Amino acid sequence: MFNAQVKFVTSATTLSNCPPPDLPEVCFAGRSNVGKSSIINAILNKKRLARTSNTPGKTQQMNYYQVGDHCYFVDLPGYGFAKVPAKERERWGRDIREYLLNRTSLRLVIQIVDIRHKPSQLDEDFIYWMAMNERPFAILLSKSDKLSRNKVNQSIAQLKKILKEMNIEVPIIACSAENRDGVTEIQDLIKEFTE
Repeated sequence: MFNAQVKFVTSATTLSNCPPPDLPEVCFAGRSNVGKSSIINAILNKKRLARTSNTPGKTQQMNYYQVGDHCYFVDLPGYGFAKVPAKERERWGRDIREYLLNRTSLRLVIQIVDIRHKPSQLDEDFIYWMAMNERPFAILLSKSDKLSRNKVNQSIAQLKKILKEMNIEVPIIACSAENRDGVTEIQDLIKEFTE
């Protein structure tokens, strides 16, 4: 599946612009600049499929990538940092919520959190909202290559504690697009939800 041909399909701004829901979908959410595009590229064994940028908030639509005839990967706009007018941010929020709640072919949401920092209030709000709306999701702690093994374990423990306080149990995977740590685990999880 992950060596299948991958092609960029479309950038959708609303649920009605999305492709027909004829393939399972996995979407990637997280703060701007958390490394969503790099993770997508690592999972799909591609160098520069999803566009990476040093400018937070560059992804302003739902970018669709078709993975063979298996599934779609959807790169969502980053939450929280984009240098766009508040009205525009509100619209994104509304459109993304509608997509997450009503997209019939959505099988798994992968939320990406930078392992080097404590989950932000926005990260926690997103986790809580996903759980309250009973959406299937997992949390990836990205950029694990930047920390020692000990610090990685501390970050995982910290996140587990936050989730326990919210009474939420979801898969947590520490990963790195750089050295491919955790990539096989992510691929296995995606297969589980899409096959």
